Amino acid sequence: MRSHEKRVNVCPRTQGKYLVSVVLTAVFAIASLFGTLLFSADAVADVAESQAVAQVGNATYASVQEAIGRTTLKNTTVTLLADVTESVTITPPKGVRNVTFDLNGHTLQAAESGGAAGFATITVPANMQLTIVGPGTVAGGTQPAVDCRGVLRVEGGTFTSDATLMRFAETDETSAQGSFSGGTFTAPTLFNLLDDAKNLGYVTVRGGEYRGMIPAGLNTLALLSGSFSDLSNLAPYLADSLGLIPGGTSGDGMGDGMFHVGDLAISSKQTSVELDPASGLQQLSADDLLELTETQLNGIADYRLVVDSDQLQALNDQIDRAMQAVEKRKAFEAVSQNITITAVRNGADDVIDTNSSGGAGPQLRTSDHDGISAQVAVTIKAVAEPEKPEEPGKPGDPEKPEKLEMPRSGSAVQALAIISLLLVIASAICAYATVHLQSSRLHN
Repeated sequence: MRSHEKRVNVCPRTQGKYLVSVVLTAVFAIASLFGTLLFSADAVADVAESQAVAQVGNATYASVQEAIGRTTLKNTTVTLLADVTESVTITPPKGVRNVTFDLNGHTLQAAESGGAAGFATITVPANMQLTIVGPGTVAGGTQPAVDCRGVLRVEGGTFTSDATLMRFAETDETSAQGSFSGGTFTAPTLFNLLDDAKNLGYVTVRGGEYRGMIPAGLNTLALLSGSFSDLSNLAPYLADSLGLIPGGTSGDGMGDGMFHVGDLAISSKQTSVELDPASGLQQLSADDLLELTETQLNGIADYRLVVDSDQLQALNDQIDRAMQAVEKRKAFEAVSQNITITAVRNGADDVIDTNSSGGAGPQLRTSDHDGISAQVAVTIKAVAEPEKPEEPGKPGDPEKPEKLEMPRSGSAVQALAIISLLLVIASAICAYATVHLQSSRLHN
């Protein structure tokens, strides 16, 4: 009986210890599982942070396209955090129409394989506006760097492509716009139309460096400033007040091979020249005068230099008078004629009527700017009247021979003195010899 009671008393204690052990084991397992989950979450966050390529505000994203989709009305700037290969389309959330893309010194390269193959690095749809700031690079590779149906503003950065760099489109529904104020642009073809475009849209270049060709026929492209490597088709795109200045200088003092858009300027290497009638004269044409004064225009094929016809005629009249004076052996006083050289658009009349008070007249390239004309001065040297020749002597009246005069130079006087001395010595010797002979005869 006692033995049974004792067995009953021990069992509850054993069961209590077992229950506590089970509870502690469960708590430890839960804590371990929570710690593992917490550690895993931190690890995933670290991995996500290390793979971030773009940022909007304080949030980072693993793709540029995702970052564009997370822009807001308060924060529309997408900042590149790493070099990335991805072709993106500017499709922000509903209500956001303006996106700024900060290259932040990194490179966005067009995807060459996968679902995005064949698309430009950046596509700007209609009714969207994209502003790109540098430094950094947008590389198209075999694709364009940018395709635009909306509005594109480039303030900096480097843009490259092995084909057409940027394409724009004006259709019946939309019209693209482009504005370039800075950056470097390099491609075989810089600007062109998208496949379905009727026109380019409205693209304005206000700065930057452009290495490549611009096709002809982009009638809504305007060049206001910038530097260009190829001027073959630039004439129609220059504003009326602008010209191209060739032969810029790079940092090492060598020519950089670029043509810089600037205000129209006319320069003459010889602003003043002299013509010498004694060396021969002939009337000058306008081309002769430009060549003589080495006058040049910094524009290109659609403009040329013309010479004021009245002033040139006045100069040629003076040349005629100088030639007649030389022929008739008469005197001619020096004269000087100022001549104005002006830039006019091709198709305008060659004659500039400086006395005209109205009328259409030639279309001046920069009628409201300084430096649209230059002046040169041409001077014709004086010709003195030749002197009359002396009259020859009368015939039958031979000239009297001139009397010979003894030389009176110092050497001649010295020679006479020496001869006289020798004669004196000879006389003395003769006298001495005579006396000696007479004395000898007396002794004998």
